[in-house]
Amino acid sequence: MKGKTLHHPTAVIDPGAQLDLSVEVGPYCVISKDVSIAKGTRLLSHVVVEGTTEIGEDCVIHPFATIGLQPQDLKYKGESTKLIIGSNNIIREFVSIHRASVGGDGSTVIGSNNFLMAYVHIAHDCKVGNDIIIANCAMLGGHVTIEDHVVIGGIAGIHQFTRVGKYVMVGGLSRISQDVPPFMIVSGIEPKLFGPNSIGLKRHGFTDAEINDLKKAYKILFRQKKTIKDAIEKIRNEMEMTGNIKHLIKFIQKNKRGIIR
Repeated sequence: MKGKTLHHPTAVIDPGAQLDLSVEVGPYCVISKDVSIAKGTRLLSHVVVEGTTEIGEDCVIHPFATIGLQPQDLKYKGESTKLIIGSNNIIREFVSIHRASVGGDGSTVIGSNNFLMAYVHIAHDCKVGNDIIIANCAMLGGHVTIEDHVVIGGIAGIHQFTRVGKYVMVGGLSRISQDVPPFMIVSGIEPKLFGPNSIGLKRHGFTDAEINDLKKAYKILFRQKKTIKDAIEKIRNEMEMTGNIKHLIKFIQKNKRGIIR
């Protein structure tokens, strides 16, 4: 009975939903039967949560967000797929996050400690990491991967199947249709790289030496008119293979859509 006092009388909660007793459900929220929500999470009002959806601890979901609805994919015919959301996420007004479609691993995944501003759209089968900020009206197409500590500016669009590496800063209004290598700044309707995200890296505790290494690798990879293969070979011959440099090279080698330069 204690938990029921935290549910507004206008909320519609299917008896099959699994909500921790501490979950707060505000006015006019709708929660379907296959939803599970962990302790401390708050749905402020008019939030819809559908499908097989798991929401972690201490999230705050603002009015008119729609979570776990069926994917916007004509191939989807009602297959059993899911959405998994971690803990400590702030999901602002009118955000839409869809569960997976067919053709992937069956799940859309959002990590923890993320801040999704108003009208953000995260499509089916996306994999979004941790400690990410996505500004108002930015859109992620299906099967997009966003690594940790990324900042995405307002009204940016990220094409389906594209990857954005960790610690990247994506400028507002950018149109991203190829992979963005980690640690970099990218911006533009016809996007290009502007070198390492130095200010962001400093804020996350990177040393001057680490940032300088990334600057050198950036110049070899993207400013010396070398093929990716030759640039990587030069880096291996001339630079210390630190963890950051290894991650940068591995990310680039795994690309399938091309790399923004």
